Amino acid sequence: MATETSATASTKPLHGRVAVVTGASSGIGEASAEHLASLGAKVAVLARRADRLDDLVARVAKSGGTAVAVAVDVTDAAAVQAAADRVQAELGGADLLFNNAGVMLPGPVEELRADQWQRQIDLNISGLMNVIGAFTPQLVRAAGERGVADLINTSSSAAQNLYPTFAVYAATKAFVSHLSKHLRVELGPKKVRVSAIEPGIVGTELQSHVTDEGASAWLEGSKESIDWLRSEDIARTVGFIASLPLRVNLPQVFIMPTAQPS
Repeated sequence: MATETSATASTKPLHGRVAVVTGASSGIGEASAEHLASLGAKVAVLARRADRLDDLVARVAKSGGTAVAVAVDVTDAAAVQAAADRVQAELGGADLLFNNAGVMLPGPVEELRADQWQRQIDLNISGLMNVIGAFTPQLVRAAGERGVADLINTSSSAAQNLYPTFAVYAATKAFVSHLSKHLRVELGPKKVRVSAIEPGIVGTELQSHVTDEGASAWLEGSKESIDWLRSEDIARTVGFIASLPLRVNLPQVFIMPTAQPS
C-alpha cells in the first residue's frame, strides 16, 4: 500500500508549490490555473478583469483548491511589483510562473495600424518583462530552497513559422522564444527551469480581438479542415512541464493541431 506521502505525490504532483498565472481571466490562462490547482498548487491568478478572476477563484475553491485573485494590468510595472509583493506576503512567494498574458492583432503592415502594433509590443513584450522582473527573485529564492522553480512563457508557432499579415505579432512571439532560451542559460544554473510553449491555433478569446477581415476569414476558414487546439490541451502541457523530475527541463515545446500544416 502506498504511503500517504507517495499517494499525494502521485495524485497531486504540485502539492506545496505556489503558481502564478497571468492572463488568467480566460482561455489558456484560466484553464491552466484550474489545472495547476487540481495538481495541488496554490495559485495566484492575475488579469485585469476582477469579476472573471473572482469566478475562477470560486471554482478552484469548490474543487478543494486554493487560489488568490490579483486584478492587475501587466503593462503597469509598479502594479505588477505590488502583485508580486502580495503573492510573497499571502502565499510565501512563487516557485512556478506561467507568463501567459498576450494579445494577437494581425493586419497588413502597409495599413500602418501603429496603435495595434504598440498594443502587441506593450503586452506581449513589455508586459512579459514586467512580470519576469517582478517574480524572478521569488523563483530564484524558491529554487534555492526547494531545488527547483519553473518559468514558463507562452510564445506561439508564429515564432517559428510564417503567417501573412501576422508580422508584428509573430515578431513579439519570436522575442518570447529567444528570450526564454537566454534566460534558461542564465537561470538554469540557479535551478530555475525555463520553458517556452509555442502553440499553433488554439480556440480562445484571441480570435475575437482580431479586427482585420482577411485574418478573421483565414482563421474562420481553417476550422473547416483543422480541429483547433483547446485551452485545456495547453493547460495539461503546462502541468506536465512543471511536474517533471527536477533534473528534467523542456526548453521549447512546439504544440500543433494535428491537421495544421505550419
